[in-house]
Amino acid sequence: MSYTVVATWRAKEGEEDACRAILEAMTPLTRAEPGCREYVALAQRDDRRTFVLYEVYDDEAAFQAHRETDHFRTHVLGDAVNRLQERFAKFYEPLG
Repeated sequence: MSYTVVATWRAKEGEEDACRAILEAMTPLTRAEPGCREYVALAQRDDRRTFVLYEVYDDEAAFQAHRETDHFRTHVLGDAVNRLQERFAKFYEPLG
């Protein structure tokens, strides 16, 4: 059964371009990970500071492996977190 994550980032004022660049860097790196089925980073049209990440992994272990990658540690934990006003995630499982 797949493991789906919907994460929301809200950039601090003035940090939206840096957050966009981080997500643009993370996208191909994450998509290349074993166990990643889908990774889509979205920018909210009417609020440049809000981003949504739609991520689908083979299972929870693949998601946890994603969080241990060098690129996650460098780009997200080492850079993005300090630029964010808010960051949260919700976890989903498919029905049927």
